[in-house]
Amino acid sequence: MPSKGIRSRCRSIRERPGVRRPLYAAAGWLMVALGLVGLVLPVMPTTIFMILAAWFFSRSSPRFEAWLLEHRLFGPPIRQWRERGAIPLPAKIFAVGSMVGGFAVFLFLTEPPLWLAAVVAALLLASAAFVVTRPNR
Repeated sequence: MPSKGIRSRCRSIRERPGVRRPLYAAAGWLMVALGLVGLVLPVMPTTIFMILAAWFFSRSSPRFEAWLLEHRLFGPPIRQWRERGAIPLPAKIFAVGSMVGGFAVFLFLTEPPLWLAAVVAALLLASAAFVVTRPNR
C-alpha cells in the first residue's frame, strides 16, 4: 500500500501537468529497462538504475513509484537508500571491484596519457570513497 507521502505527491503531480511529467515517466522506464539489462549482464548495475527509476517516477507516476518500492526484488534496496542512504555490503564490494577492474582495463587497453589516467583514477577513487562510506543497512 502506498504511503501517505506518495498519495499527497499524487495531487501535486496532477496539479502541474506539462512536458516534464511525460519526460520523467519516459526516463523512469528507461532506467527500469537499463536495470533489467543489469540483471543479466554482470557489468551493469541494477540497483542504481532502479533507484533512479523510483526518483523519476516520484515526479511523474506515484503508481509506478509505489510498484517499485513494493517490488519484492527491487523495493528493499530502494527503500534502504531512501531511508538511510544505505548500500548493502555485497553491492559495495561489487561496485568497488568493478571500478578497479574497469580502471585496469582502461589502463592496459588504451594506454592513456598520464594526465587522463590521473583524472579517471581521481574520479573513481572519489566514487569508491562515497560508496564505501555509506551505511551497510
